[in-house]
Amino acid sequence: MKRTFIATALFAVVLTISALAQTGSPAPGGAAAAPAPSTTAAAGSTNSGATKVGIINIQEAIVGTNEGARDFEALQKKFEPKRNELQNVNTEVENLKKQLSTQGDKMNDDARANLVKSIETKQKSLQRSAEDAQNEFQQQQNEIAQRILQKMAPIIDKYAKANAYGLLLDSSNPWPQGPLLWATTTVDVTKPIVDAYNAQSGVAPPASAGKPSGTATSKPAATTPAATKPAAAPATKPQ
Repeated sequence: MKRTFIATALFAVVLTISALAQTGSPAPGGAAAAPAPSTTAAAGSTNSGATKVGIINIQEAIVGTNEGARDFEALQKKFEPKRNELQNVNTEVENLKKQLSTQGDKMNDDARANLVKSIETKQKSLQRSAEDAQNEFQQQQNEIAQRILQKMAPIIDKYAKANAYGLLLDSSNPWPQGPLLWATTTVDVTKPIVDAYNAQSGVAPPASAGKPSGTATSKPAATTPAATKPAAAPATKPQ
């Protein structure tokens, strides 16, 4: 999946997490009570006084949930007929191109012109259909990601507070595309977040996952390539 599939959703949820993290009990008179210095230090620091930092792969977390695996797999199946249709049209266009290449010099002018026109018409139609399918697929991916991230936000907030994290960084994309240059796997909280989400959602893992509930790497088989990103497109682009 291209990273853009959750860009808008992630921005919205980051704001939600920030708001949750800053929410406190109202003080008398309606003003928010400022936390005591000792409480702040305990919530965001290690024993050495340094801020406790963790990482979470948001993309992997989304597709790693049983709900995400189920819904992205269903989306792939939903677009399979359209993908096959476009593949067939693309094959037809390629066959016409081969015909023009091998027989074009033997055709009369009208026949050749008609063949060229047919290729151009089918190619333009294929391009429009592929772009429409791509946009629709991308929109529905975003809707799934947005829904899961919205429900995951309070889980991340709760886990971070309970484990005294002062900062969590998204490790979905390495530097320089993302903020993370290097981190040890011991500070990766993706799996416990996925475990907590699965426990709360009650959604069973899809049969195709073949792995027990709560496994962060349980991803829809046809949805994500090796980089743990949902597929970039449902359609075959014209050659």
